Amino acid sequence: MLELKDIKKIYNPGLITEMCLFDGFSLTVPDGEFLSIVGSNGSGKTSLLNIICGSIPIQRGSVTVNGENITGKKEYKRYRNFGRVYQDPAMGTCKDLTLLENMSLADNKNRHCGLGGAVNKKRADFYKEQLATIGLGLEDKLHVRVGSLSGGQRQAAALIMATMNPIDFLILDEHTAALDPKTADIIMEITDRRVKEMGLTTVMVTHNLRYACEYGTRLIMMDKGQIVMDKAGAEKQNTDTKDILAMFNAISIECGN
Repeated sequence: MLELKDIKKIYNPGLITEMCLFDGFSLTVPDGEFLSIVGSNGSGKTSLLNIICGSIPIQRGSVTVNGENITGKKEYKRYRNFGRVYQDPAMGTCKDLTLLENMSLADNKNRHCGLGGAVNKKRADFYKEQLATIGLGLEDKLHVRVGSLSGGQRQAAALIMATMNPIDFLILDEHTAALDPKTADIIMEITDRRVKEMGLTTVMVTHNLRYACEYGTRLIMMDKGQIVMDKAGAEKQNTDTKDILAMFNAISIECGN
């Protein structure tokens, strides 16, 4: 279980540009939940992910994972239990290394490495099996430099790499936003299948309202650092894009737009 309690986040404290985004924000994500987060720019979506992952500090509050307070834990230590796929496909892979080398790096996560080679060729068949589940032919491209793959292929590989080792939480940071619509649909289908097969607790930020409605078990909308919509279970399943757009429009009118 992931819990955020009484979070306060101020950007540029003490400066003329000081801005308080979160003040008393709380959120609980139970084990096995697939949470989709939507909201306009500046609503706090990505900041929330960065707080969970420890990428930015907070002024008050706590982040707890499975009963352990990780508020003061370094970002790299949190990633022992987290997998994250970013909006930019280049951020989840090393372009100058082959797919085999990338997979090996991911496979060695949380393991002590000596002075031997980082690439375990004996694991190649396992990597092929993992990549074959995607259905993009990546299992035949182990010796191809990742930088020469398409954005969709790199993002699919990043997803497999992020979930190759046991993790408690999968963080998806607008991971389809940089892809064309057809490729984005493929990546979402792969994501959904991977999450269900591995039983991953997942937090996904997305600007695609259709994905937010079609995928996951819970949907929240954020505005100005607050949750203004929270639907789960049957209520979430009965929510469509028109419902979300209606809320967006109401917020826009309230803001004078």
